[in-house]
Amino acid sequence: MRSDVLNWLYEGIEDLKTAEQLFKLERYAHACFHAQQAAEKALKAVIMAKLRKLARGHDLVELYSQVEHLLKLPCADELAELSSFYVQARYPNAGLTRPSREISRRQAERALGIARRVVDAVEAALKAEEGT
Repeated sequence: MRSDVLNWLYEGIEDLKTAEQLFKLERYAHACFHAQQAAEKALKAVIMAKLRKLARGHDLVELYSQVEHLLKLPCADELAELSSFYVQARYPNAGLTRPSREISRRQAERALGIARRVVDAVEAALKAEEGT
């Protein structure tokens, strides 16, 4: 695997680990943000690997649209939900008054699940490509 692709994937995995730790600390808004970041970096890794370009932006639906013909995600229909946490989980003027209090454990569980499925699918696809 090329080092630039590996770096993006590694940072996505690290964000997923961070999200899991924040979840355990009941920091649900921050867990959601890092879950979004994990999926974003994983998608950027696959874009870099398959299309050989650096993707810009944070919209997971848009990022996935660039590679959906090459990578089938089991949670593609849930990407918009996860994508919303890029802004909503951090700013009190982005739909929630106090994200740190209003984002629930259930929302964080869902965000983590989606992110985990994205990271796992990307990692598997990149490892499979390496074997060919």
